[in-house]
Amino acid sequence: MDGHAAEATRVHVHAPKVEYFDLDASTNTDPKGFVRPVDEYSAEPWGLYMARPSDHPQFDYLQSWLLPSLGLRASIFHYLPGHRRDQNYYVDIGDFVAAPHVWKSTDHYLDITVRTGRGFDLLDADELLQARVEHHLDAATAELAMHRAVTAIDGLARFDYDLDAWLASIGMPTTWRPQAAR
Repeated sequence: MDGHAAEATRVHVHAPKVEYFDLDASTNTDPKGFVRPVDEYSAEPWGLYMARPSDHPQFDYLQSWLLPSLGLRASIFHYLPGHRRDQNYYVDIGDFVAAPHVWKSTDHYLDITVRTGRGFDLLDADELLQARVEHHLDAATAELAMHRAVTAIDGLARFDYDLDAWLASIGMPTTWRPQAAR
């Protein structure tokens, strides 16, 4: 591969995305600083559930479970017609810090799309590696991100890619709002 081809395939990455979940104010502040109202927060000893509307052009509602001990955020996007994707869950790998009033998430680039009963895709390994090269993550954090992804994939595979069944088996029963319930 010549130098031009290598440059064309190089991924340019941003610093890790940070997000805040304010339980008292019922808001969610995204990595760009936009504050959005949250319909529901539910804190459990093992995680935080959030449900909120979205102003995204491809989906109009978002539900997530933040799971600090696993380093995972599992989400369901309620896609608009014409934007549906072949996935049941989208799983972000990162650090999720629980606090009494405001939770914080720091994304570590790797993502997993889950198709219940059918499989998964591991996404953005190239971003994780480039983030390490660009010193956005130290070696220990990058290694932890990979370990968390492998742990999640292993758990999903043991339960036929059923995220809820895997999480329930380790004491983290997840519930979700039906798509129509807003």
